[in-house]
Parts: sequence; C-alpha cells; structure tokens
Amino acid sequence: MRSGPRRGHQRFYAVSAFALFSLLACSNLPTPLYRLYAQAFHFSPLTLTLVFAVYVCAMVPSLLVFGPLSDAIGRRPVLVGATAAAVAAMLVFMLATSTPWLLLARGLQGVAVGAASGALTAALSEFEPQQNRDRAALATTVASLGGLAAGPLIAGGLAQYGPARLVLPYVAGLTLLAPMVVFMLRFPDSGTRQPWQPRWPTIPRAMLRPFALNSVASFVAFSVLGLFLALAPSMTAELTHTGNLLLAGGAVTLLLLSSMTAQWAGFGRPTALLQRNGLVTLALGLALVLVAADRTSLPLLLLASLCIGAGHGLTFLGSISEINLQAPAAQHAEVVSTYYVVVYLGLSLPVVFIGFLAARTSLLHAVQVFGYAVILVCCCMALVLHPSARRR
Repeated sequence: MRSGPRRGHQRFYAVSAFALFSLLACSNLPTPLYRLYAQAFHFSPLTLTLVFAVYVCAMVPSLLVFGPLSDAIGRRPVLVGATAAAVAAMLVFMLATSTPWLLLARGLQGVAVGAASGALTAALSEFEPQQNRDRAALATTVASLGGLAAGPLIAGGLAQYGPARLVLPYVAGLTLLAPMVVFMLRFPDSGTRQPWQPRWPTIPRAMLRPFALNSVASFVAFSVLGLFLALAPSMTAELTHTGNLLLAGGAVTLLLLSSMTAQWAGFGRPTALLQRNGLVTLALGLALVLVAADRTSLPLLLLASLCIGAGHGLTFLGSISEINLQAPAAQHAEVVSTYYVVVYLGLSLPVVFIGFLAARTSLLHAVQVFGYAVILVCCCMALVLHPSARRR
C-alpha cells in the first residue's frame, strides 16, 4: 500500500523539476539574441539593461503575491497561470517588431517565473520521495541552472543555423512548454491552505539571521552571474571577432554547466563551507574577468566563466539548502519566494547600475568598479560564514 503514494510523489517530483527546467530555459532564450534585437530595433546598451531589468521588475511582485498564494489556495492554480504567462511570452517574442514588444515579453516571463519559482521549489521539497530536503534543494538548483544553461545554447544554435532567427528559438520554447500545459492541469492541489492576503515579505523571527546571511550570499553570487549573462555574448564576439550566436550562447552555457557540476560535487557538505568556498571562487573568477577584458584574452574569459560558475553553484546550493531546512512548513513557499526576491534583485540591479555608469564613463570602467567592489564583499562574506556547520 505504501508503494502507490511513493510512486505518485516520485512522478510529481519529476514533473516539478521538468517544469522548473522548462520555464527557466524559456526565460533565458533571448540571451544570445539581444545583439540581433539591438541591430533590428536600434537600441543602446542602456536600453538593453532596462529590457533585462523589466524581467525582474515583473518577477519580484509576482514572487511576493503568488508565493503566499500557492500556500493558501494550492500549487495547481498558480502553476497553471504561470504556464499560461510563459506561453504568452513566447508568442509575443515571435511577433515582436519593436522594443516595447520585448519589454512586454520579458515582463510576462518575469510574471511566469516569479509565480512558479516559490511554488515549484516548495513542491519539490514536498514531493521528494524520501522527504530529504537536501536532495530537494539539489534538484531545485540543478533544474534551474540546467534550464538557464539550455536556453542560450538552444536559441544560439537555432538562430545561427536555422531560418527565422528571431522566431525559431521561441517555437522551440513552445515545444518545451507544451507538456507543462498537460502536467499542470493534472498537478496535485497541494498547499497548506493558510489564509492569504497580499503583503510585504515576512520571515519568521527565529530565522531572520540565517535568512539574512544566506540571502546576501546569494545576492552576491547572482550579481556576478547577471554581469556575465549581460556581457558574455558581447565579450565573446569581440574577443573572437565573430558574431557566431552559438558561440555566444555557449559561453553562458559553460558557466551554468560549471555551476551545476559544482553543485553535484558539493552535495551533502556543510552549508556554510559550501558558501565560503563558493564566494572565494567567485572572487577569483571575477578577477579573471577583469584581466580578460583588459588583455582581450578569450582563454582567460573561458577560465573565468568556469570559476564564476563553480562559485555561483556552491554558494547557491549552500544558501537554498539552509533556507529549505529552516523554513517552517506553513510558510515554506512564502519564505522561498522572499529568498528568490533577493536572488533576482541581485541578478538585475547591479547590471542596471553598470548600464547607467557605463553611459557616463565607459563599459570597461563600470565593470572594473563593480568587479572590485564585489571581490571585496565576497572576501568579507567568506570570513563571516565560518564553516562550522555539521555534515548532515
């Protein structure tokens, strides 16, 4: 009699991981295509950073509203709505004829990912067959980063070698989302049925300090990731003197695959140790980016992407593991959603800051100011996060 529920949990555990993978793959499809959009719609690098920021501006309110809502009314309605928004974003991208279309599409993607992130992360924890929250955290990060890594590679390859360069990648996105439409309609209506009302992020008092430490570490890690996602395609094109979109997407994919590999290697280790090692590796990778930009060295840029990926993966795994372990069941999706608010602000705000600073000085100067500041923060955080946590 016990095998049935376990099989059911395993099935929906896999469905949740696939849904997270698909949504994030679709959210990262435009990454290698922005240079094409800039040429077609004649917008500046500053406009590009604003297009990048719209995604997060839509995502943060979505996280704040739909994370608690999925605890209150169940996961299924929220995930059905998120899937519909993701499908709509693909269609808007396919029809885009000017910059406002891109803003609308990225806004829809932000709503979709924001609505689904907290609910799917909580669902992965709930449906993990052995109720092992460490394994659920690993599945969350691998599905997330696997999707983010797959998106640029799919879009870059199809745009470089296929017809309809700004349409075909989104046809592939719709193909990824099609099974989700079926899966989400059959998704268990899980959740704790807590009363819901729109509110600012709240964290249980008992976990304020660990939440602050873990979310700040992730903010730093994602700020470096955001810098690389924004600049790597352009830097790769400049260093190789080619506009090959597959190569541009591949540089981003290399970083994210490195992040995934680091998480597999780090699984089960103490969370503070993971974050400390991750932050030091991030600082090293960012230093290599600065040297690569100064010397126009592609090998150094690729080595930097490996270091940044490994550092990001270790820091993210340590943070989400600790958040999952300490979040109370009744507020699980709400706490995770609040954590993702911090994470995604890290992904976008520094990039917008770099865009504004570059408009006043130069892109290289803006990257240098950001790089030195983040290296200092990484080193300070590594000292604060002493690796004293026990291996679980």
